[in-house]
Amino acid sequence: MDKNSATGLFLISALLLVYLFFFSPKKPEEKAAGKTPAATTAAPAPAATPAAVPTLAPEAALDTTAGVAKDVTVANANLNITFSTRGGRVTAVRLLKYQTFFGKPLDLFDAKSARMDTRFRTLDGKTVKFSDLVFQSVAVQGAGGASVVTFTAPVAGGSIVQTYTLPANSYELAYTLRLNGLERAVAQEPLTFTFVDRVRQTEQDLQQNRNHTTINHYLAAGDQGSLAEASENPEEYKATGPVKWAAHKHDFFVAGLIADQQPFAGGAFNSNVNLADSSTIKTLSTTLTLPVNEVTQGRGQYRFFFGPNSFNLLKNVAPEFDRNVYLGWGLFRWVNRFVVLPVFHFLEQYIGSYGLIIALLVLLIKLVTWPLTYKTYEGQARMKVLKPEIDELKEKYGDDATKVQQETMKLYQTFGVSPLGGCVPTLLTLPILFAMFQFFPNAIELRQQSFLWAKDLSSYDVFARLPIYVKWYGDHISMFTLLMTASTLLMTWQSNQTNTAMQGPMKTYSYLMPIIFLFVLNSFAAGLTWYYFVSNVITFAQQAVTKAFVDDTKIRAQLDANKIKNKDKKPGGIQGRIAEAMKAAQEREAQAKKKQS
Repeated sequence: MDKNSATGLFLISALLLVYLFFFSPKKPEEKAAGKTPAATTAAPAPAATPAAVPTLAPEAALDTTAGVAKDVTVANANLNITFSTRGGRVTAVRLLKYQTFFGKPLDLFDAKSARMDTRFRTLDGKTVKFSDLVFQSVAVQGAGGASVVTFTAPVAGGSIVQTYTLPANSYELAYTLRLNGLERAVAQEPLTFTFVDRVRQTEQDLQQNRNHTTINHYLAAGDQGSLAEASENPEEYKATGPVKWAAHKHDFFVAGLIADQQPFAGGAFNSNVNLADSSTIKTLSTTLTLPVNEVTQGRGQYRFFFGPNSFNLLKNVAPEFDRNVYLGWGLFRWVNRFVVLPVFHFLEQYIGSYGLIIALLVLLIKLVTWPLTYKTYEGQARMKVLKPEIDELKEKYGDDATKVQQETMKLYQTFGVSPLGGCVPTLLTLPILFAMFQFFPNAIELRQQSFLWAKDLSSYDVFARLPIYVKWYGDHISMFTLLMTASTLLMTWQSNQTNTAMQGPMKTYSYLMPIIFLFVLNSFAAGLTWYYFVSNVITFAQQAVTKAFVDDTKIRAQLDANKIKNKDKKPGGIQGRIAEAMKAAQEREAQAKKKQS
């Protein structure tokens, strides 16, 4: 590895370390041993005492419908949804095609971990909560095999009617809310919908599970936002304008509510982490306000989405709803969305092993970026050809490192060699590098996909467990990370055998970075470390093939021609500025020595 390549490696490493600092693994917490609710149908709940009945108007009392609350369950191929007649609300959602990492049924939430409610105010100042009412339920079969459940509660000569429609083979639940005949009883102010969600661990890595859990929202004005994912401090945001949708993102799954016609009048979003509570990784709270005219006039139409965080699925739910799949920001998101995902989905149509798909993805990327790799190798070859001249400079100026560097820059200028020629091609591959760091931990396609000894390519692989937790490393050994580190060290050693300018601390630094990544990446997705191991192996092959096309004799002839051409040319551009900086540093050093003497 020459100085140019080391410069590129340094820039890449600095950017990676800044990014990885915020996602460093922390000591795992004790996993909760929560119970999974049974998916039974219409099981009566324990007897509950109806809440006190508020008065809507002096001449009309609220009718709660005598009786106790019971559960009503509907299901399709994807979802099992439980409602309670107390409040006529969703109380539990089970995703039938998924399990937790620990092999249990995957409940997106249940009556113990989450609570939905809606309330409104009356003209006489009373607050009516749906959870205070026991609704009458009617379940029928709708068109196309859809399940339709209607909840009705008589109120002061009118009624509250909630209708839920679950289509076959869908992750969406249509929701209609109507306040019939209550125009004279309800205050002209928005209704309030609340959703409190105490998220539980479903994945192997608790810290990753927590760091990927947040609330996303989309304003009717076109702005998409979210609460900070990795923060362990309370986070909150209040939307001042209309809201089109809001979603609780649970790492690989989403519980969202979308306004189909009139947007929500506003919204408030909160998240909180209690590290002392091992049963809950994060508490999410959403409050949305529903325009009163929409529900009193029968236009309160909404949709719930309960399902996997899959880009191809979410992009058809609502505008920008696919933002719940975090693919990075800016250019990195563009690379993932329009390059990595399409290629990945194309390959999975023909290949069943996701480990092999990743290997083929590496191969395709390496082929596309081969011209850049060739330029990098060509730059290294130029440095190799100049090694005799550089050795002469080192012998001539001895221990005067500043003078050696200054004369080396002059030598580069004379032979027309750019000090950044080796690192610029490497820097051009940065968008792919960072795109991969975002893709693998967030791709539900890799969730619970095993390969070799890895049980889940979206999480770290555990080749062996350690008896203690090691800070900055973890309590496990990731073999893919070890293989990646070993291959990177081998590449570095091989490069340093033929380097021309790598000396002293720079050579030591070239070995230090792979060791740092051994600790940092030990708890990253196995798919990512497998990707980089395969990338290193293919790079070895590329270097062997590229070497056959790089003729040192022709490069020497080209450099000699550049020397004649640039004989009287003064350094300019970056080379000139670097040379001037080195000259100034040498002058300052000389003045300092004079003062000391």
